[in-house]
Amino acid sequence: MNPELPRLVAEWERDPLLFEPIELLRRIEVLDLLDRHFPEANFAMSDLRPIGAAAAAGDRLRVEAFRAHIEAANESVYEDVRAEIRRGNRPESLMRWVDLAQNEESADAGYGVLDELISSVFRFDEPADVGAEADPELVAYQPTPARCIFDLIHAAALTADDVLVDLGSGLGHVPLMTSICTPARSIGIEREAAYVEQARRCAARLNLGRVEFVQQDARAADLSAGTVFYLYTPFIGTVLRGVLDRLQREARMRPIRVCSYGPCTPMLAQESWLEAMTATGTRQVAFFRSRVAD
Repeated sequence: MNPELPRLVAEWERDPLLFEPIELLRRIEVLDLLDRHFPEANFAMSDLRPIGAAAAAGDRLRVEAFRAHIEAANESVYEDVRAEIRRGNRPESLMRWVDLAQNEESADAGYGVLDELISSVFRFDEPADVGAEADPELVAYQPTPARCIFDLIHAAALTADDVLVDLGSGLGHVPLMTSICTPARSIGIEREAAYVEQARRCAARLNLGRVEFVQQDARAADLSAGTVFYLYTPFIGTVLRGVLDRLQREARMRPIRVCSYGPCTPMLAQESWLEAMTATGTRQVAFFRSRVAD
């Protein structure tokens, strides 16, 4: 254990403001520091030297108790947010945390406090039996960074007439947040059954009625309801080619928008049937619209 950690914990314990609800983001950062310097999984009493073992064990118990206190304070805030969502209201308290977190993080920060906030509100269980059938063209799952989800929601300006379809939705962060923050419907299409089950459970716990999750290959799924399609590079090669061909066929029947994040964006930028509406870099959400058919 970092020898400075007991001293820091003692300072935090004397801070009368740390456990106030308004200090949620600071507590998330404190938990991150504890996880980096005092990972629970690495602790064993056999690691302690006989001399000073009692003092070291006492320090560890103090840190563990402090961690539990922090987690309980955060969970109280998360449950208040969940209750607001269940009532069908726009979660103003969550959006205040989002605004604060976005102001603190840089535009290319990757994963950070905002991701911890969102995943804690969703409270997914650890999926079991993931990846039983490996496919080299299916990209290992990572959730869309939370800052990108809110960038997408803000820029897309979704209305009640829109249906956002997330192709390769994983645990469903994008469709879930879309359902919470906008009047649009959202659909997550995901091949991995364990991820779909977790996403459905989360939607049920939060009483979300405008989101659904479909376990299916994106190349075979029904895309006819979608007006906006999102991809966080869930597949490459022939699988991605097949999905883009499906989207092109949909675009022949109605105008659609396609949003992307990550390495698939340059490939979308080369599609003659799509017109870029924003910059097409790989580190921000890019927007495309289908061209008017001749």
